[in-house]
Amino acid sequence: MKDIIRIKSLISADVEALLNQQIKKEAQSSSAYLSMASWCDRNGFDNSAEYFFKQSDEEREHQLKIYKYVLDMGGTAISPEVTNVKIEYNSFREVFEEALDQEISVTQSIKNIAARCHKEHDYVTVEFLNWFFKEQREEEYKARRAVELFDLIGEEGTGRWEIDKHVGKINYNGQAGE
Repeated sequence: MKDIIRIKSLISADVEALLNQQIKKEAQSSSAYLSMASWCDRNGFDNSAEYFFKQSDEEREHQLKIYKYVLDMGGTAISPEVTNVKIEYNSFREVFEEALDQEISVTQSIKNIAARCHKEHDYVTVEFLNWFFKEQREEEYKARRAVELFDLIGEEGTGRWEIDKHVGKINYNGQAGE
């Protein structure tokens, strides 16, 4: 029986490399969120731990979605090594600020891939990335609202407990900006 050999990829080597970098970024994000969940759990912020477990799962799904796309396009998807995952945070607020920074970084990375695809007239990949732009709009919204809870509620007294209680209730209705 002969092996099936894919003769030509439908994406350029440059786009494939950028997508593989994004696969790694999504894997890194998933691991970072697991670490954030662990920190929150150890510090008694159960709702926030659950929030970050869900975020970790979402990032893993994003990683696999890109991974499968690269394969479907005839490219070589690379399973990334994840290293240097931060496990300690100085404060409850720092966890959420880093989550927001991470989401902004992911959005920028996807924008860079799309810019390269536009330059190469790779509109198939641009169309694929549109799903991620919508997803990132939601992710950044939720991360921003979580950080804003620290200013709205404050951390004094039962503030951190109240913030933890509200984190899981942050919803994105998709109406903003549409």
